Amino acid sequence: PGIVLGAAPILYALYKEQIEVIPSNPNWINRDRFVMSAGHGSALLYSMLYHMGYNIDLEELKQFREISSLTPGHPEVKVTPGVDVSTGPLGQGVGMAVGMALAERYLNAIVNIEDKSSSLIDYYTYCLCGDGDLMEGISYEALSFASTQNLNKLILLYDKNNVSLDSDTKKTFTEDIEIRFEALDFNIINVKNGSDYKEISKAIKSAKKSDRPSIIICNTVIGKDSKLEGTNVVHGKPLDNEDLMSIRSKYKMTTEPFEIKKEVLDYLQNYINKRVSKKYLEWQEEYTNIKEENSNLHMLVNLLERNAFVIDFDDTKFKISDEYREALRESNHKIMNFISPKSPFFLGGSADLSSSCKTNLDRSTIQSEENPVGKNIYFGVREHAMGAILNGMALSNLKVFGSTFLSFSDYLKPAIRMSALMNLPVTYIFTHDSVYVGQDGPTHEPIEQLSMLRTIPNFITFRPADINEIMGSWEYILKNNCPTALVISKEERSKQKNTNAKFVKYGAYMVRKEKYHLDGIIIATGQELEMAMEISKDLFTLGIDTRVVSMPSMELFLKQNPKYEEQLLPKDVPTFVIEAGSSLIWNRFASKPEYIFGVNKFGMSGKTEDVVKYLKIDKNTEIELLNFSDMVMEAERCKELYLKNDSNAWSTFDKALKLKLTYMKKEYYGEAVYQGSGTKCYTVFDDQCPLNVQITKTSMWIENEEYKFYILVEAKN
Repeated sequence: PGIVLGAAPILYALYKEQIEVIPSNPNWINRDRFVMSAGHGSALLYSMLYHMGYNIDLEELKQFREISSLTPGHPEVKVTPGVDVSTGPLGQGVGMAVGMALAERYLNAIVNIEDKSSSLIDYYTYCLCGDGDLMEGISYEALSFASTQNLNKLILLYDKNNVSLDSDTKKTFTEDIEIRFEALDFNIINVKNGSDYKEISKAIKSAKKSDRPSIIICNTVIGKDSKLEGTNVVHGKPLDNEDLMSIRSKYKMTTEPFEIKKEVLDYLQNYINKRVSKKYLEWQEEYTNIKEENSNLHMLVNLLERNAFVIDFDDTKFKISDEYREALRESNHKIMNFISPKSPFFLGGSADLSSSCKTNLDRSTIQSEENPVGKNIYFGVREHAMGAILNGMALSNLKVFGSTFLSFSDYLKPAIRMSALMNLPVTYIFTHDSVYVGQDGPTHEPIEQLSMLRTIPNFITFRPADINEIMGSWEYILKNNCPTALVISKEERSKQKNTNAKFVKYGAYMVRKEKYHLDGIIIATGQELEMAMEISKDLFTLGIDTRVVSMPSMELFLKQNPKYEEQLLPKDVPTFVIEAGSSLIWNRFASKPEYIFGVNKFGMSGKTEDVVKYLKIDKNTEIELLNFSDMVMEAERCKELYLKNDSNAWSTFDKALKLKLTYMKKEYYGEAVYQGSGTKCYTVFDDQCPLNVQITKTSMWIENEEYKFYILVEAKN
């Protein structure tokens, strides 16, 4: 209750006198935005929205914090009419407000390209924050960025009550806020009496005229007029009945709880509608007129308002040579630059790593105050703020991306979680995706990050193996408004023979089919797919016929019909996994924990080939380990029994469907491909096998036919 009592004059001044919104049309594209970064004050926001005429029933206020109500414990976008953003983790709202202000400037500039006099996109972004928000590092990152970009339509309303949950701020937060924001070159307005809503309204009006982003410091008293006012206790402890009665007496309230006088509601709603209706009607008139006068502008705003734009992308338009080989981040760069010109709503940037991540949009320029239409955003070394800013831009109906190294995705986790919670079309591009970065050492070698990303609800992670799968990932991203991560290698990789962009949407698919009989399955992702294909070929020469499955998105695969999984990954077949990351998440698919070839300890600095060997993720080590698997050991036992002329050999063959025998000191390998009445037929995988070979006491007939050899057991010569 503390913030509700202390900050009520701030929201009253904002909603009654300043903010330009239409309660009957809460999603109006040119409304002012409000971010309640101090989300624990949600009850105050819901009460204000109700009084201003938003579609919130009084009964919903009574259901505060109850399941499925319109009044959850912290504000949630797409749940409560009038709530523009979900907030709760302190500081995130500040970052998202900066993103909304950046989006407004960009969209305003795009509209003005079509019509310099247009006011179709022209709004302010307000953010209520408290001491806790400004303690969080993300707020300083975001506000530093806002200052650099000079986002002068951003207005921060600082509820300065000098108290946090544990104590007063003398123990935790003692810097001079005015000096701090002076260093940020903000426009600073100090309202000494935070209970004087008229002074607050006057300050907001002044801030709207500033050519710099503004902070209005409202000096308030937490839990004002309660017996706990000014203490940390009132931050979260409900008021007792005696205290409530005392407050009601001070305010001369004669109505019952949740009893609202109709004349009060009518006054407030008529007041705000009268104040904003002129601008709204003028906007509607301009929007209607441009339908004939400027169809391009009308279509642009219409798509933006409906959030209905789709970027056309068809991988079949790309002709990729079979000899194609390059760093996957370079392949991704080419595809992004193919996408960018197709829509003004596609833009993004990097946390000071665009040259390393290769995410620069070459045909566009750098976003700045002087060049607000630039599609390349230089966030600086501010990963945490970058994620929150991207969320704010996505809430403004833009399709955005941000990039950094995968090991630094931890800096972004809270913002990624908010992307998923709000279901926003933000794409996080993470390069340098494994221990293959080598000499940069363990700080830059991601291990657990892929598992972290894959376990976030309502979030899709892609780890494509080659250019085909990168195209498939982008095709899914562009056709679905959802949060995603695109994890890209910096290593060179070839286009694999059977990868298919169209199959990426299934999450996993077969890239190498077993030739005769399915002895085992190897699942791989990303750059390890190339290794898996090579291992599969080597195993084939050892008489082991494997299927290789690429799994660019585990989350999408788990959404498929269970029958698809049964067909692709039969349960009774030994299944192995190769991925240069934590193995814990793969137990869902591997037959045994030891069948997962991953990385479960930190890497080290060194040449890539030495690091991967040290971590046992190199090809030779994996083949060695595979040679000790049940699949290979069974084949070896078959050979021993056969050479001993053991009668159990054939039953073992039937079980393992494997043949491994020696002739003239040379080994030949095969497997059962047909079993008729009294006849067993085996294929030998060696084009150098001589014809008409007599092996042991059993007559066998080996016939050469297009490099296929048949062994007829217990058949006449």
